[in-house]
Amino acid sequence: MASTSLFSNQVAVLATMHQKERVIAPIFEKELGIKVTVPENFNTDSFGTFTREIKRVGNQIEAGRLKAKKAIEITGATLAIASEGSFAPHPNIPYLASNREIVIFIDQENDLEIIGEEFSTETNHNHMLVQNIEQALKFAEKVGFPEHGLVVMFEELPQNSSEIIKGITTEKQLIDAINYVLQNSPHGKAHIETDMRAMYNPTRMQNIAKATQNLVRKINSLCPNCSTPGFDITRIIKGLPCGMCSLPTPLRRSVIYECQKCSHSQEKLFPDGVKYADPARCLYCNP
Repeated sequence: MASTSLFSNQVAVLATMHQKERVIAPIFEKELGIKVTVPENFNTDSFGTFTREIKRVGNQIEAGRLKAKKAIEITGATLAIASEGSFAPHPNIPYLASNREIVIFIDQENDLEIIGEEFSTETNHNHMLVQNIEQALKFAEKVGFPEHGLVVMFEELPQNSSEIIKGITTEKQLIDAINYVLQNSPHGKAHIETDMRAMYNPTRMQNIAKATQNLVRKINSLCPNCSTPGFDITRIIKGLPCGMCSLPTPLRRSVIYECQKCSHSQEKLFPDGVKYADPARCLYCNP
């Protein structure tokens, strides 16, 4: 049974208030035949904000799961989608920002949870403390304004939403916001940062689309034993042999796929399409 036949012509509710349906809905409708709707007055800010006045509930996946389950609760739907983003310094490359997007799909009727993911260095995530309009305009140009929105606030760690001016998309709005904060700030400075909400950040929206495509691929991966969607990698086995000395390297040799319904598992050797590692990646040949 193909996953498209399992979900075709069904409706999924998308837990968003930031217009993520613009990229998620077309992919779900084209690839899975699922019509995506958005509940009215669904306040995802209550699960956490990028501007930090409301702390995120749990970790990234937990917050996404809570949003999806809340959407099911208030609408009575059995299928729900939610996405959650995070921004941080790249784990391996100093001074480079990264964006991790997850899109979670919950099928309550069949007790399924499938998660798509995209990790990318394509992000304009940035911030700066400015003392005048010229500094603010220079920062804005650097981060892709006005296509990408900005946020101006009194402090990097605001206490409440009254200290934050969000959704700035014109030069006049930016100048007015900077002037207001500078005139009313006790230290004569303004904190400016990129607005990372999806509808104000097209670069992030592209990463959400990629995470959605990853999710759809996982939904379309069916268990060979019971045909349940979401037959996915649960374990990576390292040790790809070196092409020169044949000793195991840190590169992955195989991956284990597992079904979350019947627990059927299957090993796939050489998932990256190579049987031997470049000696440059070998800890013995290239210590």
